[in-house]
Formats: sequence, structure tokens, C-alpha cells
Amino acid sequence: MRDGKVRLNGSKITKPSSKVEIGDNLVFSTSDWVRIIEVVKMGVRRGPASEAQELYLDHSGPRPVKEKIPQNPKYEGKGRPTGKWRRALHSFSNSGLD
Repeated sequence: MRDGKVRLNGSKITKPSSKVEIGDNLVFSTSDWVRIIEVVKMGVRRGPASEAQELYLDHSGPRPVKEKIPQNPKYEGKGRPTGKWRRALHSFSNSGLD
């Protein structure tokens, strides 16, 4: 909150205990998305998410799609041999070719 990432009706919120009333607009900004929320009702109790979603309207656009990180390349036989590979090599080397 102290970084100014949350705004209440256009002004930065400096304290987490700021009062919110019906009709207020909250703006939450992250590095890649800005979320705009309008308070419609005040909650009476701390309840499930389905009740909480009825207390506000979300005016923000859709969340941007993150690019997929490429996976590690397939193992190409480099590095330490597995036990299966060592047994296969051993069976070829001791095949009786004198």
C-alpha cells in the first residue's frame, strides 16, 4: 500500500485502514495489469468468495495473457550415464570378442 499501487477515488492510499464507502472506486495496479473496482455494497461479515463478489463491480479489462516460457531442451545424451545405459554398454563390451 505504501508503494502507491492502490488508489481510492484517484488518490494514493497510504494506510491499510482507509475507509471505503459505497460508490468509491479502487484502482489496483500491478506490473502488467490495472484493475478498477467500484464498491456497490458493504459487507456485514467475512464470508465466502461468492458473497464477496456481489459487493463490487469489476470495470477492468481482461487480464493479459502471459507468454509461455519455453521448456528445457530434450536430453541429448550428455552428462552422467544412467544405470540402464551402463548395463547396455557393459553387455556390448563383454560379448566375447577376443
